[in-house]
Parts: sequence; structure tokens; C-alpha cells
Amino acid sequence: MTPTRLAGSTIDSVRRELAARFASAGIESAELDARILAGAALGLNLTGLIKAARRPVADTEAARLEAFARRRLAGEPVARILAEKEFWGLSFKLSTETLVPRPDTETVVELALEMLRAMPRSTHAARIADIGTGSGAILLALLSELPDAIGVGTDINPAALITASDNAAGLELTSRASFVACSYAAALSGGFDLIVSNPPYIRSADVAGLAVEVRDHDPHLALDGGADGLDAYRGLIPEAARLLAPGGALVVEAGIGQCGDIEGLMTMAGLTITGPPRTDLSGVARALACRKKPR
Repeated sequence: MTPTRLAGSTIDSVRRELAARFASAGIESAELDARILAGAALGLNLTGLIKAARRPVADTEAARLEAFARRRLAGEPVARILAEKEFWGLSFKLSTETLVPRPDTETVVELALEMLRAMPRSTHAARIADIGTGSGAILLALLSELPDAIGVGTDINPAALITASDNAAGLELTSRASFVACSYAAALSGGFDLIVSNPPYIRSADVAGLAVEVRDHDPHLALDGGADGLDAYRGLIPEAARLLAPGGALVVEAGIGQCGDIEGLMTMAGLTITGPPRTDLSGVARALACRKKPR
């Protein structure tokens, strides 16, 4: 079956054809990608795909599938094709100005929740700042778990903040989330109970060698962390130390092998390391936390 003959074939055979083409192109997630793209093109969830497996694909549906397949075979990730991605069980819109939220970053959310919940009870709503918020994924995931908290996300790119604001609206969190364009935390004043960040941490020389899905489709501004990958941490950690309330916590995502250097920057800023880095599902040390000394 060729791509131009998808129309009239059954949904099941078309899905299998897409999976075979993706596998032949070396795409590891071929079966999953084919199912997701087929569902999106046909307007069906997994159950719908199964129930309608023998239904013929209409011409307009085939055209959408073929367009999706061409983009995936050219290296565009599924999340970019659909302009949305699930993170922390929530659906986030994406744009060309934002990173695709990845499962690794859920480790940051988990650790941040633990750090905040370990703080003494307070009479005021917890204040959260997300530095370099992008799509708003980390901040909005936290607010979804903390109904009394309020938060602000910063990003140097105003276009990214439009996407973050749209996501806040879609998740009905607009009343508790605000966004401001600035470098790191330059526009913020102090008193935060929790600061989180997934900053750019790829070494400049390594960006060209990233997978095509990342290198050609994620914004380079959100990837390139300078010569050693630590430029962003040098900027945001001292600002976090200034902005945290006494006893407040900073939680950041780290690249492979960077935790020791980042902990050194935290210590130099007068912050106290609270424990070993948290590992992601692949066993990589991915998130680390520290606190500002209480009064």
C-alpha cells in the first residue's frame, strides 16, 4: 500500500501501514506514533480506533494522514505535529517558541511538591515562581496540585508567554497564574516559597548533535546553555537566593553529569542542599533542590 492509496483502506490497515513506514525509517516509537497520528487525523481515541477498525478511510482523512506521515518521516515529533503534549496528566498547547514538555521534567514537579509540602504550615497562599516557563508546564502542573497556591512564570520570549497564558486559560488556572517577560527573574520581587526552573543546559558544542526532533524543532534559546551548559544556572541561582522567602526552596532540572556543579553554585549562593538529586525513570540524576536558611 502506498501513501496515495490510503483512501478506501480500513482504519486498521492504514494504521499498520503508517507503523511499518515509520519503523522502516528507524523511528523507535513507530507503533505508538502511528496510533496517535491516526487517532488525531480521524478524530478517534484508542477505543474508537479499535471499534472502527474495519471502517474505510475517507479521502479527506487520508489526506490528513498523509500530511502527518510526511512531517513525522521528516523528523518532526508527534507533539509538534499535533501542537499539544500531555504532561503531568494535563494537556498543554505548544508553539514554535516553547519546548515540548518531557516526562523527565515531571521529576522536577514531584520534588517541588515534596519540598513545598515539607515546609511549616503558613497562613498565606504559597507563592511559586517558574523561571523560563516556556509553555507553563511546570508552574501549571504545580498549581493543579496546590489549589491554594499562586504563581508567576517568567520567560525572555514574550511569544512563549502567549502560549503559557493560553494553557493557563485552558486549565482554568488564569486566576492563580500570571506571566511576565524578563531575563530570568529580573522583573520579580521577593518572598517566594518555591522557585522552579528547567533552564537551557545543553553545551553549545553539543546542540548540533542532538536528535533531529529536538535540534530542528525545539527553540535553540531554550536548549543552549553555553560552553559548559551552566550559563543559565549562574544567572538564576543567585537571583533565586535573593527572591526566596526564608526557608523557601529552589528546585531545578539538570543535564546528565551536571548536578555536582549546580550544587556548587547553590552553595556559593548561600543555599543549603537538602538531599541527593532525584533520578528520572531512566535512572539519570535529573532534579535537585536546596533551601534558603530560615530566620
